Amino acid sequence: MARDFQAGAHDSVLNVISLSPNDDPDSFVEIWYQVFLWALFSSLFVHIVAALIAFLRLRKHRIGRWIPLAIIAMGVLSPLTGGVVSSAAIAGVYRASNVAMMPFYALVWGVGQTLIVIIISFMRILATL
Repeated sequence: MARDFQAGAHDSVLNVISLSPNDDPDSFVEIWYQVFLWALFSSLFVHIVAALIAFLRLRKHRIGRWIPLAIIAMGVLSPLTGGVVSSAAIAGVYRASNVAMMPFYALVWGVGQTLIVIIISFMRILATL
């Protein structure tokens, strides 16, 4: 059953993170919202850890001490661009197949997006293009 998007139609951030929404998401917006939040928070977690490591290693460097700010910015910008689109694609497939997504699957899809970005980043595929 598709519901219209309203301010209270989707679960709160805490309900999504605790994997205990009011009901399984079945509309496009609810599915997209949960997958996107997991992609955003997992990306932020990875980039905050990387920024802490960079800060500890580069804190005495005159210019290098500002690199953690760029790392944090990328941790927010990448889910806000590519994460929005890929979460919408996942939600579109689930909605078109008329399947309600369980909250744990939203976690897997969101964290999976972050893992794919990490794998591609370390494989250096883009450098060969």
